[in-house]
Amino acid sequence: MKTTGVEAVIFDMDGVILDSEGPATMAWRRSMADLGYRLTDELNQQLIGRNVPDSNAILRSTLGADFPVEAARHGATRLFAELTAAQGIPVKPGLAGLLDFLDAKELKRAVATSTAREDCERALTRCKLLERFKVIVCGNEVAVGKPAPDIFLRAAKLLEAVPETCVVLEDSFAGIRAAHAARMIPIMVPDRLQPDETIRQLVHAVVPTLAEAREVIATLIGDAR
Repeated sequence: MKTTGVEAVIFDMDGVILDSEGPATMAWRRSMADLGYRLTDELNQQLIGRNVPDSNAILRSTLGADFPVEAARHGATRLFAELTAAQGIPVKPGLAGLLDFLDAKELKRAVATSTAREDCERALTRCKLLERFKVIVCGNEVAVGKPAPDIFLRAAKLLEAVPETCVVLEDSFAGIRAAHAARMIPIMVPDRLQPDETIRQLVHAVVPTLAEAREVIATLIGDAR
């Protein structure tokens, strides 16, 4: 029987569905080093959760207008493909149980990721997850990326869900800010970043894995055990 109060759950992909932030960071570090640049932890944190235009702007702002961003991105894409071809892309703990729970409760779901569609669909297909999401909205399909709310609002519209009834699962500061701006219910599942006090003021909950996120959602829909 369909539940009330929460209509849908919207997932970020990298760092929430897939344990992909580690190899992505490694790929970017190697690519930038090949070009004579260094990806610092501080700069990397600014890039997490941002779409291609925004991350390009951040890189040029930090490293200079002459930073060869397209060459760096091409190299990082190639190295990421090599790393994940050898190692695979692990799925985050608790995902299977959460998806089964959402099926049982007839809750809609979507992916809203800053990653471009081609890369998103390739990764989800490799992990046999593509068919489990009715709606996918990608970073190259909205005018303004996270932390603006556009991507989450578009996902809600495609799901035919009221924004205030959508739970958002995010690992990035930009994603949490976007979900809050969209008037949704943000749950942070930290990956590379731990929430600071500002972020804690914006979230409904912070949980270590998707297994605990499932319990929070169960409470929201009145199904807590």
